[in-house]
Amino acid sequence: MSLWSRARMPGPREREEAPAGGSGWALSPGVTAAAIVAMVCLVAAFVMSRVELVLVAAPLLLAAVLGWSSRPQAAGARTSVAIGGDDPDGRVRVDAVAEAEGGVDGVHLRIHRADREPEDAVVTPANAARLRFRVAVSHSGPQRILSIAARGIGPDAAWTGDPGLPAVAERVVRPAAQRVRSLPLPARLLGLTGAHVSSRPGDGGEFRDIDRFRPGDRLRRIDWKATARLAQRPGELYVRRTTATSDAAVQLVIDARDDVPGAVAGWAAPYPRPGATSLDLAREAAVSLAGAYAAASDRVGFDDLSDARRALPPRAGARHLSRVLRAVELTTAHGSATERARAPRLAQGAVVFVLSTFLDDQAMRLALTWRAAGHRVIVVDVLPPRSVAELPARERFALRVVDLERALRLDRLRAAGAELLEWSSPDRDATLRRLATPRRRP
Repeated sequence: MSLWSRARMPGPREREEAPAGGSGWALSPGVTAAAIVAMVCLVAAFVMSRVELVLVAAPLLLAAVLGWSSRPQAAGARTSVAIGGDDPDGRVRVDAVAEAEGGVDGVHLRIHRADREPEDAVVTPANAARLRFRVAVSHSGPQRILSIAARGIGPDAAWTGDPGLPAVAERVVRPAAQRVRSLPLPARLLGLTGAHVSSRPGDGGEFRDIDRFRPGDRLRRIDWKATARLAQRPGELYVRRTTATSDAAVQLVIDARDDVPGAVAGWAAPYPRPGATSLDLAREAAVSLAGAYAAASDRVGFDDLSDARRALPPRAGARHLSRVLRAVELTTAHGSATERARAPRLAQGAVVFVLSTFLDDQAMRLALTWRAAGHRVIVVDVLPPRSVAELPARERFALRVVDLERALRLDRLRAAGAELLEWSSPDRDATLRRLATPRRRP
């Protein structure tokens, strides 16, 4: 997978700095506890006339006084990150710098990486100035590669600074496009130019028939052999007619309201797990189909069911293809199901690819609406192969209910005339060849 930085992110060697921690410093609980214990021991020594308690309180009180007097004057620490190159194993190198100021003995780091839960580390100022991370990127789309926040630790850990805003390294990961050898087409091709053979007569296509010369026919289409064989009277000419070529209108509709991994136990996990998710498969399918149709000079459009403002009408050209690919790359899960008041309008005679997990009814209802309007609808199942190894018996029973509801939705779509394509299936190419085969009209 190729990696593309976001427009607002720094370049490969530029650094994004976060403001330093606040000027306020908090006294360590250890210093406060030492002062309290020393005072208790002094009071007990006075009341009980025990000299040894004074010997216990003296070093504690001295440590508390030294800690109180060692309050740093500077703001603490600031962080900056710089995205480096990519390692051969697919990991991203991120260089981080945590600059400590003014008598700071240590730096406390809070590190958020894309491939694991947050981590805490305490390093010296010298080590904080040269940090390097190698972060595995296993998902496509916009994601936070690394987030790191730092706060200073005063002498003997007596004072801790306020943490500043974290420095963030983000990237948009482009999904790898798969080769699509067969392209399903609409039932009727309404475009005027393109690479597909239509049913209407015109120039540029396959042989259609031989007919008499009529006004408007081109002289270069006269078939002299057929004229010599078929002409019945002088001046009668015959021309060779061909079918016209046309383009198709394709609409890619992604259901980006949720993003679920293959491991069912991770559907509610706060941090992503390794492995392809449903949106990873949806982005891969959309990029692959858009590139294949654009290579055939077809018009490609895009729509996101979670955000109507990101819709792109079907158009042709390399510049429009770049906009569609960029829209697919920036597709991310919104986490909330928003109901569409009305189905998005499509180009006349378009073939619609609905890429969804079909875990709820909205994508199914829109697909049925488009099918009733006469469009050819191909539902692309992007739910990854599931693993139930970590599920208890109660959650496995709930998953069976979800599977039954999902199967009913897919059966209803097939009964309405929609066609099913499972993107993660090993028989994907065979299914595409079957869908691309011209269907005979009854």
